[in-house]
Amino acid sequence: MAKSNNPNPNKFKISPWLVYTAILLIFLFISFVTGGSNMQEPAQLTSSKFNVFLEKGQIEKVIVYNKSEAEVFLKADALKLPEHKKVSKDLFDRPNTKGPQYTFEIGNDQIFQTKLEKAVADGKLKDFNFLAKSNWSDIIISLLPIIIIIGVWLFIMRKMSGGGGGGGGQIFNIGKSKAKLFDEKTDVKTTFKDVAGLEGAKEEIQEIVEFLKNPSKYTDLGGKIPKGALLVGSPGTGKTLLAKAVAGEAQVPFFSLSGSDFVEMFVGVGASRVRDLFKQAKEKSPSIIFIDEIDAVGRARGKNNMSGGNDERENTLNQLLTEMDGFGSDSNVIVLAATNRADVLDKALMRAGRFDRQIFVDLPDIRERAEIFKVHLAPLKKVEGLDLDFLAKQTPGFSGADIANVCNEAALIAARYNKTAVDKQDFLDAVDRIVGGLEKKNKIVTPEEKKAIAIHEAGHATVSWMLEHAAPLIKVTIVPRGQSLGAAWYLPEERQIVRPDQMLDEMCATMGGRAAEKVIFNRISTGALSDLEKVTKQARAMVTVYGLNDKIGNVTYYDSTGQGEYSFSKPYSEDTARIIDSEISILIESQYQRAISILEENKDKLNQLADILIEKEVIFKDDLETIFGKRTFDKNLDPVVS
Repeated sequence: MAKSNNPNPNKFKISPWLVYTAILLIFLFISFVTGGSNMQEPAQLTSSKFNVFLEKGQIEKVIVYNKSEAEVFLKADALKLPEHKKVSKDLFDRPNTKGPQYTFEIGNDQIFQTKLEKAVADGKLKDFNFLAKSNWSDIIISLLPIIIIIGVWLFIMRKMSGGGGGGGGQIFNIGKSKAKLFDEKTDVKTTFKDVAGLEGAKEEIQEIVEFLKNPSKYTDLGGKIPKGALLVGSPGTGKTLLAKAVAGEAQVPFFSLSGSDFVEMFVGVGASRVRDLFKQAKEKSPSIIFIDEIDAVGRARGKNNMSGGNDERENTLNQLLTEMDGFGSDSNVIVLAATNRADVLDKALMRAGRFDRQIFVDLPDIRERAEIFKVHLAPLKKVEGLDLDFLAKQTPGFSGADIANVCNEAALIAARYNKTAVDKQDFLDAVDRIVGGLEKKNKIVTPEEKKAIAIHEAGHATVSWMLEHAAPLIKVTIVPRGQSLGAAWYLPEERQIVRPDQMLDEMCATMGGRAAEKVIFNRISTGALSDLEKVTKQARAMVTVYGLNDKIGNVTYYDSTGQGEYSFSKPYSEDTARIIDSEISILIESQYQRAISILEENKDKLNQLADILIEKEVIFKDDLETIFGKRTFDKNLDPVVS
């Protein structure tokens, strides 16, 4: 029998709908008790009108309460008269036969009693009675709705503040920290063995873990515990995973929350939550606080023109700065934080003494990608002898999260084709699916369009094959994927520095598609939009960022702080802007003409490649070697096979 995860399986939970139903029934009960079955207040009657109805014999019964208030009950035939139309029916449009239909204040009770006795003697009144009416019932009934409203309000407030009993269920605890405390023994099972790659980052993080486990090793030499470590890197590189591994390895209390958990619509709540978080962490010290996406609260103060200088976020940041390294901060609490926007963080937050270590978590290289594949392939049923190095070569620029997605997508593709194990082709299809998008087999493409797409993609393949520094071609397809009508897959060399001739070769290969349309059809199309966007960004980077343009010189207009985006002015003059635009255009046009020249020399081979592409829809490196021969400057890279 499976063990239940619920610690209190027999605990009765009150449904809000049950409470609302009970409230409605109570109100209906009050209405019935106070107003009888008619659920309608009796109409007010004057003494003269009462005398008229009494003389006509329309009144069946009169009840006098406390010798001051009389309730009048009409006869059934009298209710049918037009003059009693307003009181003859209740709220639900039913006959109001039980009454009372009228009420009025009497004067002298003795005179009124004599009048009623005479009417009974004359047969005009059936009965009357004098009763004493208690005021306690009126008081209780009048207070009951107020009591119910207060009870409903308290119930809703408890629900809004998290519900449940105890200290955490009250609305006054809105300033309490939302950090989740992970038990070091049971909650976190991730260790550094589960983190593939990231050798440098793991080494620095492991020192912090070692300090928490064995502080005397460092303090005996006069060292101090680091106040914090900031994990910086692209999305998906493993920053949060690294923090989970720290939680699993450190064996100390671990508080985890997001930067947005401090932000609230109420003034002062963010700062209050920071104080409460560090108070809890100090009580359990030595401990670790992990703040994911710290840029939500740590953005540079006074840089955002759309907000004031004393807004709630800045108050929260000020409190965080004080807690991390203020006048009285001397506890063994280490703060880990992660962000992919380190450029927008406040300088006071980044200084030594707060975040003593900034650990850059970079995209994995080819060796680290193989290790990451090994971790994510462990739970999969795969074929024997799957080459991890080959898979690592096919995924340049992929993050750890991307590789995990590739493995999962490959398993789904294998299951779609009813395979018993995931093989090499499934991984290649998964890479194509992630990079290019979903294959659209039902997209209608005319023969003329298909020819144009084939020429365009063959142009990319031809130019890249002829250039030394262009990325080696892996595969070309004219099968529509995602938003593209065709695509070419390359295996870029993983360089640490890039030289101008390498960038120019890449730009030329990118312009090969439009150049092929010009050479073959002597006209161009809109199909080169993504190519133009790519080369324009590359050319602008060469001119304005890397200082690789002779006319502009060794000048960069790149702002590493990221604050340039808030400025409404450019860091250069109008004359320089014109020169920059001119140089960008010259760069792109020169590579376009260079691509045309290469394709003019290889026009027959270009057409031959396009014909094969139209026939097969997908071609590989082997097909290009058959047409063009081997590249003399090509490195020994394993080709993708179908």
